[in-house]
Amino acid sequence: QVLLVESGGGSVQPGGSLRLSCTASAFTFSSYAMGWFRQAPGKEREFVAGISRNNGLSSYADSVKGRFTVSTDNGKNTVYLQMNSLKPEDTAVYYCAARSFVSTRDADYNYWGRGTQVTVSS
Repeated sequence: QVLLVESGGGSVQPGGSLRLSCTASAFTFSSYAMGWFRQAPGKEREFVAGISRNNGLSSYADSVKGRFTVSTDNGKNTVYLQMNSLKPEDTAVYYCAARSFVSTRDADYNYWGRGTQVTVSS
């Protein structure tokens, strides 16, 4: 059974940094594109970042470009989301997801983690 487990969330002050991790099991990690999504209270889940399986190309939501970086370590079956210059509006539950190709639509993803909370507050 495919399992995605996120970690690394927490509370941080504005301007701070966090690195989220998502470790996958029970599938060939390098065969999947990975996406990060987030959902704030009262809002729909939104695409944050994604990384292609083939060439490692990454894509980002406009709201996080220049601040967040997605990367993978295939040897560890792990995808990371480095988040810098965090803002209060980044507060949300962050989820990782997997599918064949990167998509910005959450409905396209086959596998999901349970999420990790990120809170940005002074």
